[in-house]
Amino acid sequence: MAPERSTNPAGPDPEPSRRTPPLPQLVSELRELVVTYVKQQTIVPLKALGRYIAFGLVGSLLLGFGVVFLALSGLRALQTETGSTFTDDWSWAPYAITVVALIVGGSLVWALRSTSRAEKGT
Repeated sequence: MAPERSTNPAGPDPEPSRRTPPLPQLVSELRELVVTYVKQQTIVPLKALGRYIAFGLVGSLLLGFGVVFLALSGLRALQTETGSTFTDDWSWAPYAITVVALIVGGSLVWALRSTSRAEKGT
C-alpha cells in the first residue's frame, strides 16, 4: 500500500489540532513581552545607576564636609596656637594660609584625577 500524500505543501501537519491563537490573545502576549523587555532593559539598569549616583553624591557631600571641618580646624589652630604671631596687622594671615592650603589641595586632587583619567585612556 502506498503512503498517503499530504495536501499541505509544507509537509504533513505534525499536530492537526494545533491552531493559531486568536488575535486578541496574540496582542496581549506581545504587550506582556514588550513590557517585560522594557523593564529588563531600561528600568532595572536605571535603578542600579540611581543607586550608584546616590552613593556618589552622599560620598561627595561627606568628603566636602570633612574638608571644610579640616580647614576650620587648621584656621583655628593658626589663630590660637601661634601666640601673638598673627595679631594686629597680621590677623588676616591665618585666613590667607587656609585659603592657599585649600587651593593647593584642590589643585593636587585635580591633577591626580587628570593623570588617572589619562592612564585609563578616557
